Amino acid sequence: MLSSPVRLRPIRGALKAHDWLPIWCNLRSTGAGSASASNHSPSAILPAPSCARGRCLLLLLLLLLSDDLLKKTKAEGDSEEDESYNLTFCVVIDRRCDRAERRGVAVFGGRPSRHTPTMGSRRMDAPLLGLFLAHLATALEVPLDLPQPPTITHQSPKDYIIDPRENIIIHCEAKGKPHPSFSWTRNGTHFDIDEDPNVSMKPNSGTLVVDISRAKAEHYEFVYQCTARNKHGTAVSNNIVVQQSRSPLWSKEKVDPIVISEGRSLVLRCRPPAGLPPPIIFWMDNYFQRLPQSARVSQSLNGDLYFSNVLREDSRNDYICYARFPYTQTIQQKQPIIVKVLDLDAINDTMAAFYNDTDLFSEEPADERKPNFLLPSGPSSSKTVLRGQVLEMECIAEGLPTPKISWDKVSGDLPTKRTSFLHYEKTLRIVDVSESDAGEYRCSASNRLGSVHQTIRVTVKAAPYWISGAPRNLVLAPGESSVLTCRASGTPKPSVSWAMNGIPIENSPKDLSRKVEDDTIIFTDVQAGSSAVYQCNVSNDYGYLLSNAFVNVLSEPPRVLTPNHKVYQVIKNRQASIDCASFGSPIPKITWFKDSRSSTLDGDPYVLHDNGTLEIRTAQAHNSGKYTCVARNSLGNYENHIYLEVKEPTRILRQPEYKVVQLGRSAVFECKVKHDPSLIPTMTWLKDDGELPDDERLIVDSDSLTINDVSESDAGVYTCIMNTTLDHDSASAELTVVEATTPAVVYERPDPPTDLELTDQKKRSVQLTWIPGDEHNSPIHKFLIQYEDSLHHRGHWHNLTEVPGTRTTAHLKLSPYVHYTFRVLALNAVNFSRPSFPSRMVKTEPAAPDGNPTGVQGFGTEHDNLVISWKPLSGLQANGPGLHYKVMWRQKVVDSDWTTVTVANNSKFVVSGTPTFVPYELKVQAANDHGAGPEPAVAHGYSGEDLPVAAPDNVQAVMLNGSLAELHWDPVPAKSIRGHLKGYKVYYWKEHSLHKHHPHLVKSQILTFSGNHTRRMLPGLHPFSVYLFNVRVYNGKGEGPPSPDQQIVTPEGMPGAPSSLLVTNPNMDSLTLEWSPPHERNGHITGYTLRYQPVNNSNELGAVEELALPANETSLTLLNLKYGTRYKFYLNAITVRGAGPAISQEAVTVVDEALISQRGADVGAARPVNPFGNVSSSFGEDGTLISWDYWGPEQNVYVEYIENSEGEEEWQKEPVNGTQNVMLRGLKGGLSYRVRLVAQGHHDQPLHRSDELLVSVPAVASRQVDIATQGWFIGLMCAIALLILILLIICFIQRNKGGKYPVKEKEDAHTDPEFQPMKDDDCTFGEYSDNEDHKPLKGSRTPSNGTVKRDDSDDSLVDYGDGGDGQFNEDGSFIGQYSGKSASRDTAGGHESSEAPSPINTMNSLNSFV
Repeated sequence: MLSSPVRLRPIRGALKAHDWLPIWCNLRSTGAGSASASNHSPSAILPAPSCARGRCLLLLLLLLLSDDLLKKTKAEGDSEEDESYNLTFCVVIDRRCDRAERRGVAVFGGRPSRHTPTMGSRRMDAPLLGLFLAHLATALEVPLDLPQPPTITHQSPKDYIIDPRENIIIHCEAKGKPHPSFSWTRNGTHFDIDEDPNVSMKPNSGTLVVDISRAKAEHYEFVYQCTARNKHGTAVSNNIVVQQSRSPLWSKEKVDPIVISEGRSLVLRCRPPAGLPPPIIFWMDNYFQRLPQSARVSQSLNGDLYFSNVLREDSRNDYICYARFPYTQTIQQKQPIIVKVLDLDAINDTMAAFYNDTDLFSEEPADERKPNFLLPSGPSSSKTVLRGQVLEMECIAEGLPTPKISWDKVSGDLPTKRTSFLHYEKTLRIVDVSESDAGEYRCSASNRLGSVHQTIRVTVKAAPYWISGAPRNLVLAPGESSVLTCRASGTPKPSVSWAMNGIPIENSPKDLSRKVEDDTIIFTDVQAGSSAVYQCNVSNDYGYLLSNAFVNVLSEPPRVLTPNHKVYQVIKNRQASIDCASFGSPIPKITWFKDSRSSTLDGDPYVLHDNGTLEIRTAQAHNSGKYTCVARNSLGNYENHIYLEVKEPTRILRQPEYKVVQLGRSAVFECKVKHDPSLIPTMTWLKDDGELPDDERLIVDSDSLTINDVSESDAGVYTCIMNTTLDHDSASAELTVVEATTPAVVYERPDPPTDLELTDQKKRSVQLTWIPGDEHNSPIHKFLIQYEDSLHHRGHWHNLTEVPGTRTTAHLKLSPYVHYTFRVLALNAVNFSRPSFPSRMVKTEPAAPDGNPTGVQGFGTEHDNLVISWKPLSGLQANGPGLHYKVMWRQKVVDSDWTTVTVANNSKFVVSGTPTFVPYELKVQAANDHGAGPEPAVAHGYSGEDLPVAAPDNVQAVMLNGSLAELHWDPVPAKSIRGHLKGYKVYYWKEHSLHKHHPHLVKSQILTFSGNHTRRMLPGLHPFSVYLFNVRVYNGKGEGPPSPDQQIVTPEGMPGAPSSLLVTNPNMDSLTLEWSPPHERNGHITGYTLRYQPVNNSNELGAVEELALPANETSLTLLNLKYGTRYKFYLNAITVRGAGPAISQEAVTVVDEALISQRGADVGAARPVNPFGNVSSSFGEDGTLISWDYWGPEQNVYVEYIENSEGEEEWQKEPVNGTQNVMLRGLKGGLSYRVRLVAQGHHDQPLHRSDELLVSVPAVASRQVDIATQGWFIGLMCAIALLILILLIICFIQRNKGGKYPVKEKEDAHTDPEFQPMKDDDCTFGEYSDNEDHKPLKGSRTPSNGTVKRDDSDDSLVDYGDGGDGQFNEDGSFIGQYSGKSASRDTAGGHESSEAPSPINTMNSLNSFV
């Protein structure tokens, strides 16, 4: 058998249609090798995966070490074993989720250990600490409509293995604004893609596509690197090492038969060719069945087959090693190995036959022996593994009896959750290796004659890995400060280098706002225009990491990214979260309001998260309503309205019950549900957690399931599930089906217990016994004991206790002064039994109360009283007659006496004449005719509140921006509040605007702040206005007096949009714009900015022109415009604070001077110009041709026509498809039609219609058609003539054909080259050539007798698609053999060949194994 690759194709013909599956020898592997630690040395800029969006860390500096402590730590930490940082800061981690990832984060460290030369010593000085405290950074995702540097979003892996038969695709995708351009380097130099005709780049992408149909894949095995750049920065990809997968052939070798004595050890070497990626090894026989393995026979990690000792049954001539190469979908096989196991007599008998060409392993029979290691050799070995990879160690031992292998770790315990044992305990496998897995491992092999041990020392190295994630993008406002960190670790310690826009940072332009400190870049007071992409490269001997992180300096007012008017629905009593994702630079602050916006939502039950999400821990019906989230920063504010709807939960009121039904009867399961009326419910029934059978006997109604004519297959568990869009509820019941011929097993609730007896009665206890009733085929689960107190609650039964169903006795605890009567209920799987008959009455003696009232509290309903209330004792707790309460109180001052009163038949007492809002100590003690209860606990309360008598002092306001002020005041003294402080209320109103055109408005608003706050924000102020406000404290009684009115003067803000923008006087090359100032001027208008740009026919925008206009102008004529062109105009008003939002308008310049005169006298507003002209019609045999001229920009143009009659018919449409004429074929002769053209632009723009054209279609007389001139007739005649000619040629050939075809002579003259004879000396074909090495081995031909000669060549398995009648075994393999292609092959094969497998069975074996 040749050592050539096997390429297996799908087998089709022999399989039935429902059995067909494409069977491949291997699925293409999706991996491309390890990408975590490449051994390729990185260039100056080594790429790494683009920064993933991460969590934001709020870093709070808690401890700064003193210089002395720093020096001490520094001196103690100079050991080479200490690789940690000596200067440590504590951090508090706070998550900012779902918020656009804002600034990067950093955890500062001190110097590394001294053996890391690339990270020298440094100290955290005071300015750096100040910077750190001054700016708390979070990561932010920038919306794509805003300027931003490039970010690589997708790239090929570092080690990129390709299929040499397919085009090479090297991925590089990036985003940015403007969209980045791409370039590549190859082996470190610029790669000019235009110079290589086989390489192209995808549009709007950096992905390279290499067409290998005209080139070989190996010509493109290089190291590639992608660069994405725009005007804001440059990002680079990883170094992508492209290598084609390889599946080399097995080297030629002569495999001699092996004869060995029974009991000896044996190793069958595989030695597969080295491929890329390495092949997968497995052993099979001639029938493509996997060779059985056990503790005695197993495969090693390198593919060799080890026998600890051989047995007679190991003799066979088809030990075949296979190598599967994933990428090329090929399987190669080694020459079969013959093994013959003999005992001593057989060895002597066959010595002569095998002596010349056989290796004889043993001359004596093997005795039992202690184990000895075959692998690894020697008493110890070592192994190095990388962190995060899989560690596999193996120990294979020989011996008789077969040794048993065991593992342990000398220097610790094995990690049980990550450890597994393979190959019959011979392989120890540890996944996700960490540094703790380093150390010595010991494997032991033992049998009854002894044991042997092997020590393996494991060393764990680590390619660089991120400690707290890759560096994160920074978005900063001008003047802000932050840090960019690149914190990674590895073994050995990696070095860190920085680059900016792909250039080493030491060669980049100097920037005073940037300071590099080892793995940290510190940015201080950044300025506009300093945006860039920074590359962090971390590398050691085992790999590298490279990450891009941009610094984007933006000034952007806030925006809310959550859709406006979004509706959230939540089930009552569940948590509700309302999102307010926002973006802005500086980062916006989120404030929430509800309905009237009277106060901010920042206290219970609301929780405001840092990402803007408002959480309600337990939603109730009153939480429904309209919520407003406001995002504010120094550049403005933005608000969104969001709605919350709280729905009632879905509940099953009546659940289906367990049923036993006879065959042929009906079963009905009920499932009645209650749900929120606004939700649409869906009822689903399941049987045994699967869908219901499709059977008309099963009838599903809105609240039940009926099963008619029950059969045995209907038995099972039925579940009803009620689903809504928000929640669901479910319940299940079992159906048992019994034979109808025998009495059905009836399951009922049990009979009530009988013979209740009370014994062993004591003062506070009694023993109750009973006899259980009939269980009715369902065991009793438990007994419920109830009692009636005929003294206090006659006729009411109360649950006392429960006991298991196996007991019939209960020890009951009793309370004093109760007349007890007991009864018992039994519970089984069906239901509770009826109650038993009551026991005899047991009366207990009275006693003093055992406890005192609970819930004691004190409060005032008036300013001069104190109400003391409590929860009274029940009759059972009274313990005797004459229950009353001793109520005691005193002021909470030193040496104050208790005042006591006795209260009966009440649960509160009012103390009058108390001072206002004074703390009291309270006690309530229970007592009856037999004594008082225990000493009561002291409770606390306050007498009644009164209105506060003082206002806050020192009230001030500080403007933060044009619409937000911060208010300050001094707290009101507690004595002046005269009650529980509830909070403060701010009354504010707008007195007047500073602009002369705005009227004075006086409308007071109230902002309420709960709690003891003295510093709050006043939002929503109108810029350029004067406000007055005062502050009042309020308690539970009401508000106090107001503070003196204070004035707030808001600064100018950005103006609103101009109130109108009209386009008038459209000409061929000019337009006139007229506008009105904004209604919301928010300051003095200093000018206007006009921007305009053309719009082409595909609605693409052209270049923008910008004009600055003075404040006193309200009109402008634009000259030198293009004729017949649509323009879009944007107009902004400007104040000293900047430009406000723009108002936009569109207009079209006319295409003909003649059209100007057609405009009406009213040019106050631009009207659509008719873009149609020269509309005409003509008539022909095929219909009516409508022609016209068109100069408009719209692409959607169509013709409308309607019969010219008095009827109300609809206009008919005919599309134009970009031409300026159309043939109307639906017009009837002799009628008149009105025809017009229509051009449709944007959805918000009016239609352009031409003037109507009256078309009179002439009547057409019928005419005779000459059939001989018709094309179809001529074609038919030609086809008939051609058919006759073909028939004549066939007849001529048959007539001149003579004799028989010499089949045998032809076959002898053209012998199949695949059946050349084999040379006996080297097991190769006589005509075999080295040039055929690379032809794939297609499969084995199978003669009709089911045998194949071992040295025959192979052909494609597809040749067997139509033969045989193989069938599937239970495990998916085929049974039986397929017949061969011809009987002549039987003779060629001879009778000495061994049996060969069915090719179909071959494929299933490969599939099941591989």
